[in-house]
Amino acid sequence: MEEVVENTPMITNDAVVLGLLMVILAAIFYTSSSPKFKTFYKYVPSLLLCYFVPSIFNSLGVISGEQSSLYFVASRYLLPTSLVLLTLSIDFKGIKRLGPKAIIMFLAGTLGIVVGGPLAIMIISSFNPDLVGGAGPEAVWRGLSTVAGSWIGGGANQTAMKEVFGASDGLFSAMITVDVIVANVWMAFLLYGAGISDKVDTWFKADSSAIKDVRKRIEDYQSSISKIPTLTNMMVVVGVGFAITAIAHFGADLIAPAIQNNAPQLAKFSLTSPFFWLIVIATTGGLILSFTKARELEGVGASKFGSLFLYVLVATIGMKMDVTAIAKTPGLFLIGAVWMVIHVIILLSVGKLIKAPFFFTAVGSQANVGGAASAPIVASAFHPSLAPVGVLLAVFGYALGTYAAYGCALLMQAVAP
Repeated sequence: MEEVVENTPMITNDAVVLGLLMVILAAIFYTSSSPKFKTFYKYVPSLLLCYFVPSIFNSLGVISGEQSSLYFVASRYLLPTSLVLLTLSIDFKGIKRLGPKAIIMFLAGTLGIVVGGPLAIMIISSFNPDLVGGAGPEAVWRGLSTVAGSWIGGGANQTAMKEVFGASDGLFSAMITVDVIVANVWMAFLLYGAGISDKVDTWFKADSSAIKDVRKRIEDYQSSISKIPTLTNMMVVVGVGFAITAIAHFGADLIAPAIQNNAPQLAKFSLTSPFFWLIVIATTGGLILSFTKARELEGVGASKFGSLFLYVLVATIGMKMDVTAIAKTPGLFLIGAVWMVIHVIILLSVGKLIKAPFFFTAVGSQANVGGAASAPIVASAFHPSLAPVGVLLAVFGYALGTYAAYGCALLMQAVAP
């Protein structure tokens, strides 16, 4: 009974939690537009705070991301709607001009995860083999296989790795914590990097003109059709977004079970995951709308609504992170940290070699590590119009995830003590 009391947050009512998160977001946006805080926000991106401040409240036990259903609501309802509203004005010609470097950096991120796992085990085992040992369902490499699934594909791939390699429930739970903390800490660095991307591009000697061209084309298009929205305009924008989300849920509820029943072997491509189909259908719906008159909804703020929903998702992601959890299982976090460092080294090395803009490095990494829920967040930190690039790469990661994670797991098994 005492443990339950300890784990119960101060605020358990999701309506109150949502209110707190919205106040946090409002305060950050208000101060970031104030000249008094100009110096502070020059070094600390506002998007990073939108993610980090809720994590502090979670770590202090004021709220609980684990016990709240707000992340589920945001990821299932607001995220797909956001993707629709962010993609309905997409500039396909501009995206095409971004070139092959986006795919190269994504694959470099995947390679960093695949080789990073076994290398992390080898490095840790050189001075503490017990930390990466274990036998049977408690073998650490089995648990790490689930992290590989998450960091290349997503939640569906993570669950698939647990079933394939048989990690115990206790080990799996610990690995989820490692996954969330390490991945979110890295996302924090990416969000910070987005704020100084020009400096990073200078170090890479990268030509980011194509990205800037896409941004300018979007901004010019927004200016040309911009008008003061009426209540009717806003109702139409929200109606279109949630209508496509409804269609996406309807389609996902039909397609995923049908594939599970008739072609279960396709689970290795994440095709039996409803969330996969939710993201794919919502994104496809937005892309289809970009060829219709619905594209003009951008003139009354479609992408602004999309960004609003995305920031709410950012706050709910932040409230799932407990920065004190590192102290509970420091050994496992050490493995995760070494693994992520290897991923980063490979990413930066390839980025430097091909002179890729930091945008591709950040989004390519997050499309692997974070998936569809956070890749567009990192992309939109550079500019809201670039969010679809993150989505498209993340969907690619779902298909690649299980194969790559399976290979990574076999390598980790081979080198485990």
